[in-house]
Amino acid sequence: MSSASSTATKPAASSADRPGTRKALRHHRLAETFTAWSLAGPALVLLVVLFFLPVFAIFAIALTDWQFGASTLSFVGFGNFKEVFADEGFRASLVNTILYVTIVVPGTIILGLVIALLIESGKSFRAFYRAIHFLPFMATLTAMAIAWEALLHPTIGLVNQTLTGLGLPTANWLRDENTVLPALAMIGIWQNLGYAMVLFLAGLKSIPQDLYDAADIDGADLWLDRLRTVTLPMLGPVTMFVFIVVALKAFETFDTVQVLTQGGPGHASEMLLFTLYRESFEYLRTGYGASVAVVFLSIVVALTLIQARVMDKKVHYQ
Repeated sequence: MSSASSTATKPAASSADRPGTRKALRHHRLAETFTAWSLAGPALVLLVVLFFLPVFAIFAIALTDWQFGASTLSFVGFGNFKEVFADEGFRASLVNTILYVTIVVPGTIILGLVIALLIESGKSFRAFYRAIHFLPFMATLTAMAIAWEALLHPTIGLVNQTLTGLGLPTANWLRDENTVLPALAMIGIWQNLGYAMVLFLAGLKSIPQDLYDAADIDGADLWLDRLRTVTLPMLGPVTMFVFIVVALKAFETFDTVQVLTQGGPGHASEMLLFTLYRESFEYLRTGYGASVAVVFLSIVVALTLIQARVMDKKVHYQ
């Protein structure tokens, strides 16, 4: 009786505890793992080959005195980095790059938002205006830089001729230390304006009309009140994305400097990427150029993380 009772009260083994079931579960997990790695593997390989290995190679070269084309090299440790931070030319290019970014990023965001608001408020020709403003972003910047060189010519350029006609003072925009950086920044704003405008237009279309109706009920019926209480807060994620992307593109400016000024006059328009190019491929100081690349990459990553962290706290997500 007691044995029968103990047998009756003994809990039945669950299906997951059966040997066949456990084996099937292991096979299922292995299959899932294999499938996951099969899908992620190619992207992971490309990430390692195209990003991590080049970064590692650049850092390794930065610790040597290797020159492009040389068959030998010597380990110099952090000597190149000490030389970089002691170089007045590098410090000038760093300051120029920061000033350029501080002009281009706010100018692009403000003008892009204004144009997007004007296009969105219009009733006709929206597609035409979007295409016209987006064309500079699609155009080849080197070709457009040559066109800007003609526009900014000190004697026959359209900019100076217009200023002369208005009775305003003219300038040798690309050969004057006081005007060359603002002129390049103006070109940078013009080139990125269409991209920011398109993103802001997409953000404006995603704002629910109910929010504007609620603002009207609360008394925010003026366009400025609607802009301050609804439009700008709801465009927070788009603004953060535009801010980071435009800032990265501004830090990577090279084409306009190479075509228009070659870093001159003096070091007035020299940017970090141009310094990197000149040291590595003109002066063939590859180890020194690699150390500039490491410093440049570190600055860009640090500023991007700081920007994202600061702006993310002020963004209202839908």
